Amino acid sequence: MAVASLPSLKGKTLFISGASRGIGLAIAKRAARDGAKVAIAAKTSDPNPKLEGTIHSAAAEIQKAGGIALPIVCDIRQEDQVQNAIDLTVATFGGIDICVNNASAISLTPTEQTDMKRFDLMHSINTRGTFLVSKICLPHLRRAANPHIVMLSPPLDLHPKWFAGHVAYSIAKYGMSLCVLGLAEELKKDGIAVNALWPRTTIATAAIKNILGGDKLMRMSRTPDIVADAAHLLFTQPAKSFTGHFLIDDTFLHDVGKVTDFEPYRIDPSMPLAPDFFVPADSVPPPGVTIARVSQMA
Repeated sequence: MAVASLPSLKGKTLFISGASRGIGLAIAKRAARDGAKVAIAAKTSDPNPKLEGTIHSAAAEIQKAGGIALPIVCDIRQEDQVQNAIDLTVATFGGIDICVNNASAISLTPTEQTDMKRFDLMHSINTRGTFLVSKICLPHLRRAANPHIVMLSPPLDLHPKWFAGHVAYSIAKYGMSLCVLGLAEELKKDGIAVNALWPRTTIATAAIKNILGGDKLMRMSRTPDIVADAAHLLFTQPAKSFTGHFLIDDTFLHDVGKVTDFEPYRIDPSMPLAPDFFVPADSVPPPGVTIARVSQMA
């Protein structure tokens, strides 16, 4: 489902971490429909039986959608790899207009069941990786016409329920949002927009299928296209004035993009929509959107 009457991203260059599948790939393909150039920075070069997609299959999908793709093997925990990936993107496409921090690790384990190797992995990818990718993109974003940094991270709602039971993951994920809070203010003088985007519902991705809930939760989810359409709308906002926001996908599409029909984004319209983590209680869904109660999740 596309948002109508928006400026085009034709000729723009996006650097997206974790874009070999899921939400990152959907964002890339939505930009590709405009004729954008997309650097896919991700670790998966060879097929993995547990995870669909590689940087090469993603590149093929982006090019089929109308864009130009640059697949780059990159572990965002490694500073030299991030530097090389961004250098290659600039050498190939001439610059970077949009930086999307999508790569993320998740482990919803309680404190005593969280080993420190897993703790370090989540913080190295989510918080440190986001900071690192954003930092190295900055010199190139300063030269862009309408530069944006976007984190796929939640609003900063510090209710204890979002931390209890998975403290390590929540701290790592909120670290991405703290980068938004600080960078948005720090980069105002440069005219670089920094915003967060987060889904109201679960999104049908490998994390939902393999970690959180299997087939039932997948059917209660929306497609990654809703986040991709919201990201596209965000990229076309004026960077000098639209910054420092923590956006929920459907509310942003409704209020700014004037989208009124969210049914096409549903995996299974016969199932109630499952709420995602971290959505504040005072965030009201758009008209006509109903989210499942806890009793319906069992």
